[in-house]
Amino acid sequence: MSDSQTLHRVIRRLAGWAVWSFFTEVRVLGGENVPEDGPIIVTATHHNMILDPSVLSSSFPHRRILNYWSKASLFNNKSLAWILYSSGNIPVDRKSKDRQVLFRGTFDALARGGAVALFPEGTSYTEPRIMQVKDGAAWAALEYTKWAAERGIKDSEVKIVPAAIVYTNKSKYRSDVIMEFGAPISMEEYKEQFFSEVEGAGRAAVKRLTRTIERQLVETTVNAPDWDTLYSARMARDLLWEDERSINLNEFVIISQTLVDLFSNKDTTSNFASVRRRLLEYYSLLQSTHLTNSVLSSLPLPATLSPRNPTPLPSRLLTLSVLIRDTLAALARLPFFFLPLLLHSPTYVMGRLTASLVQHEEETQAQNKVVIGLLLLMLIYPVTFWVLWAVFSYSSYGALVAAITVWAFAYYHTRLVNDNYMHLKRVIAAWRVLVGVWAPKRWDLSLAALSQYTTPQIPPESPWIEKNRSSTPNLPAQASEPPVVFKRKRPASRRIMRHVLRARGEAVRALASFFAALEVAGEDKKVVASVHLARRFGWVDEVKVEGEGQGEEIEIQGYRRAKEVIAFLRLRGAKIATLERAIEGDWGSVLSTEEEGTPGGSEKGEGDNEDLAWVPSGAHHEVEN
Repeated sequence: MSDSQTLHRVIRRLAGWAVWSFFTEVRVLGGENVPEDGPIIVTATHHNMILDPSVLSSSFPHRRILNYWSKASLFNNKSLAWILYSSGNIPVDRKSKDRQVLFRGTFDALARGGAVALFPEGTSYTEPRIMQVKDGAAWAALEYTKWAAERGIKDSEVKIVPAAIVYTNKSKYRSDVIMEFGAPISMEEYKEQFFSEVEGAGRAAVKRLTRTIERQLVETTVNAPDWDTLYSARMARDLLWEDERSINLNEFVIISQTLVDLFSNKDTTSNFASVRRRLLEYYSLLQSTHLTNSVLSSLPLPATLSPRNPTPLPSRLLTLSVLIRDTLAALARLPFFFLPLLLHSPTYVMGRLTASLVQHEEETQAQNKVVIGLLLLMLIYPVTFWVLWAVFSYSSYGALVAAITVWAFAYYHTRLVNDNYMHLKRVIAAWRVLVGVWAPKRWDLSLAALSQYTTPQIPPESPWIEKNRSSTPNLPAQASEPPVVFKRKRPASRRIMRHVLRARGEAVRALASFFAALEVAGEDKKVVASVHLARRFGWVDEVKVEGEGQGEEIEIQGYRRAKEVIAFLRLRGAKIATLERAIEGDWGSVLSTEEEGTPGGSEKGEGDNEDLAWVPSGAHHEVEN
């Protein structure tokens, strides 16, 4: 075995560069829970294919080297075995029924005080919650504990360290990652039962340890009973925190889970069903048009957008001039950003193309973007270096200048891409809104045509997930139709933009009324909560329920006060009080249901509202003056 594991260090460096270039930030929480030395087994969530081990290895505390399981037969060839060991792989003989043989490579790594990283869910998948946690990690930890005790190995106590890897948007370029490590799990509580000669005692100890691992992973991730609940919570979060970077990443998971809990129970408020329907409609329209609420909310859309308030021609021209000015301001950045952008353009084009090939496999999209981007950059950077070096006649001075230039281009591009990327999205969105609002109303999609865009797309179920394995606690399932996955084309802006603006206004009003209903419900109003949040902010009750067998079972149910939940969200920056006010200020008259009658048509003449103009708020004040 390679003691230095040189290849692993090289791969970890490349993975770190890839992660740094794709994501804006990897926020590590609970790093103090990871021992600096000694044997550990890291049990990580697995929802984003190869990016999960990339994030885990490149950002692991104390720069500890992680060893991953690989098929034992691959180690039969000595040369290949050296490559595998050097790159941080250890053999696992899955064909063996003897667990001492199965985990021999794991035992060797742990006995040297190493760290072994596993993904106990067994496969990468996209689901609204953790669906399964298998027993492999628990078996490995307890079998090693037994193996070390039999050999009298001192200072060999292994600890399991749960690691939750949460993506704010796992397939989106320049999104964020939160990696949180839970409290280390000692084997002391389980080894006596595991060592027992009583039939079934060892397996029972393994099951208990697996449940402990799963509980910690659930408490540090976002878990919803179904997709509608998760999408509703996401949409509510995006409306409450319009600037997507305004949420403290340290509290992203707990905020998201609080919102999931609010939309997991139909008894939360009397208007629960209608609120969720409005949120889902707006979420689906954004999904269909490839827009985000953050971008739309950053556009100045005043009351003059109302069909009942036609704007005269001078204001139209002023609107157009202001938009052209903003567009030119955004393009003015390009001369300073153009060369780095041009250099990296093949990675954007190919990354987008390869992601489109797996559009129904969200956990594969980011992987394809990152892998293709990394491979292309490993080609682009050397070629650029040689071209620049040739310009300087292959001199030593030229080599230094070429190397610094290539590094500067890469660093400059990655550091500035966020701001330029957001400005570009805003300019494009502004023109799309302008086209959609100024287009004749008769071009709008009919209700029948619009219906395909008002239901969120559901990812296909993974064939590798055992649905009956999940023991995620206290997530009340919602009755729903079986998910239907269908392919739909992106609609033309001129035909759907009015519907998007209308849906946004209705979603914000609905969400405002939802929180208003919670606030007036009184001090005693309680809402269902995840058990770990209830223990922290509320309380838990033990409820007797009918068991699968004979007799009753005790189920733990968590609750929080509605007033406390609202205060919790406000304290963390939720703009609850300004929801309705924001709509009334800028969006109140934008194609509301009352004004239009129905989304797909109007009882009045089709040409009544064709004089509609979009006037940015700054321009609106100029017109009034």
